[in-house]
Amino acid sequence: MAFVNPEEIIKKHFNLQPGMAVADFGAGSGYYTLAAAEIVGDSGVVYAVDIQKDLLEKIKSRAEDEGLKTVEIVWADLDKPEGSRIAENSLDFVIISNVLFQAENKAALATEAFRVLKSGGIAGVIDWSESFGGLGPRPEDVLSKQDCEKLFLEAGFTVEKDFEAGEHHYGFLFKKPQ
Repeated sequence: MAFVNPEEIIKKHFNLQPGMAVADFGAGSGYYTLAAAEIVGDSGVVYAVDIQKDLLEKIKSRAEDEGLKTVEIVWADLDKPEGSRIAENSLDFVIISNVLFQAENKAALATEAFRVLKSGGIAGVIDWSESFGGLGPRPEDVLSKQDCEKLFLEAGFTVEKDFEAGEHHYGFLFKKPQ
């Protein structure tokens, strides 16, 4: 079974560059955070944003162990307006992977991504396309690909592209207009 591979997704679809400012909304275990930090390098920054403090501490510890000095942890509630506490128009890229199905206020999360991105910035969104065999979210928590697209369009984004993100996931790149 092919699940999401964060390093492959980042390299194949996200086009991150050295010096970029990136946030990983709902950073969880930090796989996207650490992979992004390797690419943006010492001239960039990656904010690991999550509501679970223990996970953030583990991300910070792993980043230090791997010599990634530009990972910043942000304890935040993304279900609230301005919940990330990141400055408006300050980021080049926001990663939102396997978070939408958990979010109580999906519109607030999409709006927050729009708020923190610079003009022309990109939100890379990956989420579950289905629930199967007891893995992944409950069927009623799955946000369909169509509903995800609608959610981000309503927040002001345009669709840059959609892509296959794994056997049980969909992916989008949403752009904040210039």
